[in-house]
Amino acid sequence: MPNPYREIFQVPGAFAFSSAGFIARLPASMVGLGIVTMLSERRGEYAIAGAVAATFALASALITPQVSRLVDRYGQRRVLMPTAAAGALALGGLMVATWTGAPSWLLFVFALLAGLMPSIGAMVRARWTEFYRDSPQLRTAFAFESVVDEVIFIIGPIVAIGLSVGLFPEAGPLAALIFLVVGVPLLCAQRRTEPPVRAHVAGTDTSVIRVGGVQTVVLVMIAIGAIFGTAEITAVAFAEAQGQKAAASLPLAVYATGSLIVGLVFGTMRLKASLAMQFLAAIALAAATTLPLLAVTGLYSLALVFFMAGAAVSPTIIIAMGLVERLVPPRQLTEGMTWAITGINIGMAAGASAAGILIDIHGAHSGFWVSVGAGVAALLVVLIGYSRLLGARAETLVCEAA
Repeated sequence: MPNPYREIFQVPGAFAFSSAGFIARLPASMVGLGIVTMLSERRGEYAIAGAVAATFALASALITPQVSRLVDRYGQRRVLMPTAAAGALALGGLMVATWTGAPSWLLFVFALLAGLMPSIGAMVRARWTEFYRDSPQLRTAFAFESVVDEVIFIIGPIVAIGLSVGLFPEAGPLAALIFLVVGVPLLCAQRRTEPPVRAHVAGTDTSVIRVGGVQTVVLVMIAIGAIFGTAEITAVAFAEAQGQKAAASLPLAVYATGSLIVGLVFGTMRLKASLAMQFLAAIALAAATTLPLLAVTGLYSLALVFFMAGAAVSPTIIIAMGLVERLVPPRQLTEGMTWAITGINIGMAAGASAAGILIDIHGAHSGFWVSVGAGVAALLVVLIGYSRLLGARAETLVCEAA
């Protein structure tokens, strides 16, 4: 039986751009948690740590779709290099400000500017789409990238927390900065797999966020992102409350491992149900798996529940990207995928901030209530917007004809 994952790499250049993308995407799993760990170590407050991390995530959420619109218009290489450089400089400024004990407002300024770092996951998925548009291999490619995301979220937190706790507080964000300045140029060097710039059609420069189905996907991703963001900051606080702060990476790694395993299997499946129905089922599972969080008593029980919760992550992201690919015209694909990823980032920011406030007031365990609420919200949104998802193909045709 042929290996579907081996098949997608038969295209020349696929391994090179995917590998470069892996390096360039590592900061995505390191910066937010690195900021939380760095500031909690330096200042001893989770509220300020969560707020600065939330500022970075929200800035990224607002800026990266605009960066991706520029990418669709001018190409990846011409846009990624300057925006990544600006983001790297801002991240460096944040580390220096933390180290020198600068005023809190300066931390927020640098976190805001660091949001210029581009969405590398969308760039890599756009390259896969050029290879396998309208073919079963595209689902496998998206599944592979979802698994890559999970591997990154296994490695990233371990590196970020381990370096910041074991060496010095700024070490985690510093490693993220290094991966960024190395990975982005490597990706941009893969010229032959860069998606072509499609001709701009006058009168069709409207953002894809105005498409009803895209709005539904993004809103659901915001709620799902809140679950992720809560998991990160609560895991750190929960571990610290038990005197094992460095062990916070264990439940987070297990969370990602559950998603990785299910993602590999899901990517080989050819389901007959519509993407909308698959999306609804995945969100229902994600919401259900937040409830056991309220019963955890230690790191090992937290890791077990995180493993079950992680099982819903990869299918949700794979299906969401498949929906976006059908909802938006090809000339705006990067922007569309970035909006989906942006939804996750917005949710992570909101979840981390809300959980940080609750943790400072009521203790580590209270942060899990944010996850439960976000799970319920995600299910409600997908139920309300279900008809928009069923009309994915029709909306795409309308956009193309506009």
